[in-house]
Amino acid sequence: MDPKITLVTIGVEDIDESITFYRDGLNFPMQDRDANSDVAFFTLEGTWLSVYPREKLAEDANVPDDGSGFSGVTLAHNVSSEAEVDTVLAEAEAAGGRIVKPAQDTFWGGYSGYFADPDDHLWEVAYPALTTE
Repeated sequence: MDPKITLVTIGVEDIDESITFYRDGLNFPMQDRDANSDVAFFTLEGTWLSVYPREKLAEDANVPDDGSGFSGVTLAHNVSSEAEVDTVLAEAEAAGGRIVKPAQDTFWGGYSGYFADPDDHLWEVAYPALTTE
């Protein structure tokens, strides 16, 4: 297997609200879609993000759609500075996201914070501050 992630699909309760959040609030470039379609695709650098009704996604994967607890998955967006972390978190909050963990220095030497989208999918925004020796 040549390991790579080409598409991430997240289950959502209200596709129109998710489109508004990602396209209009966070300025994710969205592919053209039929107004009656129950899926939307956003072209990101190196991968795609799609939003799809949660119950249909669970049905497709043949798993229950109980929505309980932490799914064990977060999405991450790395940026080029600490100031950009703060800016992206502010954009997410202005778009209707909820700040889950304000930006702060991390134990691994970077700077990051978390926001939740309208369906409580967690996004980490991080400045990795990687150094080479």
